[in-house]
Amino acid sequence: MPISVTASAQAAAYDLDVTSDAIDEVNQIRGRLWDDDSAFDKEKEKESFRDYDNACDRVKNFYREQHEKQTMAFNIKARVDFKSRKRGRMGVWEAIELLNTLVDESDPDTSLSQIEHLLQTAEAIRRDGKPEWMQVAGLVHDLGKLLLLFGSEGQWDVVGDTFVVGCKFSDKIIYPDTFKSNPDSYDSVYSTEYGIYKPHCGLDNVMLSWGHDEYLYNVLKDQSYLPEEALAMIRYHSFYPWHREGAYRHLCNEKDERILAAVKAFNPYDLYSKSDERIDAEKLAPYYKGLIAKFFPPVLDW
Repeated sequence: MPISVTASAQAAAYDLDVTSDAIDEVNQIRGRLWDDDSAFDKEKEKESFRDYDNACDRVKNFYREQHEKQTMAFNIKARVDFKSRKRGRMGVWEAIELLNTLVDESDPDTSLSQIEHLLQTAEAIRRDGKPEWMQVAGLVHDLGKLLLLFGSEGQWDVVGDTFVVGCKFSDKIIYPDTFKSNPDSYDSVYSTEYGIYKPHCGLDNVMLSWGHDEYLYNVLKDQSYLPEEALAMIRYHSFYPWHREGAYRHLCNEKDERILAAVKAFNPYDLYSKSDERIDAEKLAPYYKGLIAKFFPPVLDW
């Protein structure tokens, strides 16, 4: 189905991109402590980024809204909507080009375009000699931000850290005090340690807050040939309370412990691949289109 991008959608998309970049700066102070074995992470010069207390108001206001509105009821509704509504049919490279409309290219002071970030992430993984499936994970990991063009309710259900809903909100989540405005914090079941879940039920059996990670995972899990490690990188790359802070271990099973290393290995490439060196998308396109053909059908349902 054809997809058009209205001026208002472009403006909202640009605003989301600014928020997403601001959130990245907050994320990087966590990620810079991760001692990955890759040459990329060891050689990357890491500067001091803003800490949470000194983050800009945009970030603080974003998380306040996200933590208030990401309820169990909303997450059930979001999944029903995902399964019941057609958003579009297109190939992965076409989706990448559509995502690139989320940047106002008339402003010379904007951050990297979406396609540049995706290609820089994939190229960093490629230079480190990591397998093709991991390069592909880097290439597509943010495609879920297309939610903004597919009728998201705001930025709070597209970007930001993810966390488990349906049980007590972890104090390892950024700005945990802001969950006081979330009605689930006072629910007799959802406010308990296990909530609706059983001990060590596995992350496949819990509900993560809806956003670009969870959306893309649900799009690709049955429409790709990616291994479970790549799907985990896509689904959990914003799940910082788990892969960085060690939360939710009481819900994890043996599979989760196994894939945790893969998620941690991916994280530095996402956080530190951005640079001032421009990416020649046209030059790289043939290589990555070839990889896309190996791991995806020609057209996907979005």
